Amino acid sequence: MAGDAMPDDPEQLRKELERYRLVVTELQAKISVLEEDLSTAATMAEVPAVVVTQPELRQTLSRLISKIAMILQAEKVLIMLYQAEAGELTVLQPALGITEEQAIEVRLRPDDDGVSGLVFQTGDSVLYNDAINDERTDKRIVSALRVRNGVCVPLGIQQRDDEERVTGTRTIGVLHVINKRFEQEFNGDDLRLAEMLGDQAAAVISNAQLYIELTEKKERLEDAFESINVGVIVVSNNGALQLMNPAARRMLGFEDENVLNRPLEQVIKTQEILSLFDTAMEIGEETSKEIIGPGDGRTYQSQVTLMSSHEDEAPSIVAIFNDVTEIRHIERMKSTFVSTVSHELRTPLTSIKGFITTLMDDSDDMYDCETRQEFYGIINAECDRLTTLITDLLNVSRIEAGRGVELHLGEVDMNEVVNNLTALQQANTTEHNITSELPENFPVIIADLDKVTQILENIVSNAVRYSPEGGNVVITGEDEATRSESTSATRVWGFRKRTAIRFSSGST
Repeated sequence: MAGDAMPDDPEQLRKELERYRLVVTELQAKISVLEEDLSTAATMAEVPAVVVTQPELRQTLSRLISKIAMILQAEKVLIMLYQAEAGELTVLQPALGITEEQAIEVRLRPDDDGVSGLVFQTGDSVLYNDAINDERTDKRIVSALRVRNGVCVPLGIQQRDDEERVTGTRTIGVLHVINKRFEQEFNGDDLRLAEMLGDQAAAVISNAQLYIELTEKKERLEDAFESINVGVIVVSNNGALQLMNPAARRMLGFEDENVLNRPLEQVIKTQEILSLFDTAMEIGEETSKEIIGPGDGRTYQSQVTLMSSHEDEAPSIVAIFNDVTEIRHIERMKSTFVSTVSHELRTPLTSIKGFITTLMDDSDDMYDCETRQEFYGIINAECDRLTTLITDLLNVSRIEAGRGVELHLGEVDMNEVVNNLTALQQANTTEHNITSELPENFPVIIADLDKVTQILENIVSNAVRYSPEGGNVVITGEDEATRSESTSATRVWGFRKRTAIRFSSGST
């Protein structure tokens, strides 16, 4: 055009000037589009690749939403995410141009009428410039947020297979850009930019949620690892200590926590524990052994196994130490209990057998009727005692099942109990002299007769059993209510009155 002569005709000049104006307008529009593309690219570059915490996600989204509003000249911008548990689309904070109260109220089901559900279900973007009359919009939301026009685009995440090939797109929510500023309308370029920005927002949100979820799971596992009472030790394939939780440190007696990444032999000096790892590595399978913790002296059941790793690397070793001290204590108690019960059952059976044999051998009627009745009474009492012992066994079962022992309280004459006891126990031994020195005016107490009798029988029978050479077994007691108030009284559970009995047994 520079070499062309300018026309002299004014009309021709006017047409050329109009043509130049159109060219300038077109160039300005292209420049505007390029500026928006540059701004969008700058916005995307400002978004961090990795967001690791909820506050960071909130800050990143705040900057992104502000840029979206600036680029698209929008008054309101909000992101709605699908919450699978509630089955709803809800507003993700922060949002621009709406209050937190409004954001809480905007909750939609994907199958509800409206632009949000339509875009979420179809995955297709929607542009609308007459929100009131557009049949696709939810008039309740339009009224609540005062929507004139807008753009809604899906937030989609590409799904890939093991070979990184795209197999589909999963929609996690929608992006709303609402009310073009200066009463303008949205156009196709706005829709294209919104889709680009929506893809960026979806990637940020998805990656952040995944990273935050994994981080939270990792923190929960670490908390559990640190708080469990089971000792855990992990040794790498090169023999270095990788992990050791507080329970394992207590077992080993370590106060220094800076023991990781050191050779196991430098940290653990107990050969018995070191041999557990050596054995597991040699045989290549799980080993189990009971050990005594060198640090706390408690009993531990150890389980050492190999932890799988890469095919070209030797496996790591994991050792778990479960505290079984209480279990072993209970087992010993059970053994003692069985032994005691066997003795308790044998004692009345011995008495019954002895008196029955005596009566059966009395072919010459050496015993008169009164003596026989006395023997029958003892046999009957011993049968009752067997019944009581069986009841006690049932009580133990109730205790193990979490139910309490049943007590049958009533008035108990201790003189009568002790006198019957001395007569019964004396009949079982000829090497001992069993006597009672209870005061005749000893008060009546409130107790379970069977339980008191069983306790006294245990005490006296033990005195006889552990005095094989014979001697005197004396049962004594006193009423503490008659003692000086300055004397500390023994408190005995189960007595309703302020009365206690102190029994002593010995051999001389």
